Parts: sequence; C-alpha cells; structure tokens
Amino acid sequence: MKHGTGAVLLALSLMASPSAHADSDSGAAKFVSGAGTAIYLGVGTLLPLLKDGKDGKERSIRIADSVLTSTLISEVLKNVVHEKRPDGSDNKSFPSSHATAAFAVATMQSHYHPKQALLWYGGATLIAASRVQLDKHHWHDVAAGAALGYFVSKFELKRPRGLLLTPFIHNKGARHTSTGLSLTRTF
Repeated sequence: MKHGTGAVLLALSLMASPSAHADSDSGAAKFVSGAGTAIYLGVGTLLPLLKDGKDGKERSIRIADSVLTSTLISEVLKNVVHEKRPDGSDNKSFPSSHATAAFAVATMQSHYHPKQALLWYGGATLIAASRVQLDKHHWHDVAAGAALGYFVSKFELKRPRGLLLTPFIHNKGARHTSTGLSLTRTF
C-alpha cells in the first residue's frame, strides 16, 4: 500500500471512531468547521510560496487547481443527489465540500512534503469530523468528500499541466505554452 493511501485509510478510520463524536466540544467544532477550515485551506495553498523556493508558485497553483476542481465536482454532486442534511437545513449534504477541499490540500501537501502527511491528513480529518459533530453531514458524506478530494488530487498530480488552471501551470519539459483560462477538460 502506498504511503498516501495508508494515511487516507488511517484518517478515515479515525473519523469513524465513535468517541470522536461523543466527546467533542461544539465550540471547537464550530471553529474548526468555520475559521479553522479557512485557515487550513489558506495555509495549505499559500505555504509553498514561502517554503518551497523556486517550485513554490507552481505548487500553490496546483494545490489551488486541485481544490477548485474537486470542490466544483462536489458542488455538482450536491445538486444531483439532493441528500438532506442531518440538521434538516437543506438538501446539500452529499458529499461534504469541507472534507473534499481539506483532503485535496492534504493530498497535495503530502505529495510535496511526505514527512508532513500525518499533519495534513490529521487536519483534514478534524475538519471532516467537525462537520459530523455539527450535524451538517453524515459520516458517509465526509468519507465521500475525503475520497473525492484525495482522488482528484492524485489525478491532478498525474497531469503535466493540471486540470482547470492549465494555462498557469508550467510543465518544465513542454515546448509549447498556451494562454487563456481553460474551464473544461475531457476526462
């Protein structure tokens, strides 16, 4: 089993732990689900600009591309599935976009910094668990969101020029460059 896949399975098994839901503090869950998520996504996307030298800009753009692509897919699925949230607030429970974006960042950062994988996946797991604690999602919603973020990021990493932000991602071995913004891709 590859390192990243093992980390995802560990994170998902931690989310499924009954004690994580029973002993959580609602105030902490609200912070993690709100400002904590924004901080996590912002740091995860922008940190390469500060820490990764000449590769930092490229990595930040690729992380943003992965988050944007996976979140867009998540939002489309929400509008197709129409699953009611546990708190009854609306019909956009499946999949969790918070978990999708958090696991997209975790997967990308773990690829670039394998020694930090546990930190990144741990943060993503806390975000996903907070959504369940707040009755915004069922466990299967956050598990599906986590899988979506993970697999879109893995696909992103296999593509030489990314997915949606291809004009801004430079393939060092490519001879030709394109201009403009690509909003669709054929998969």
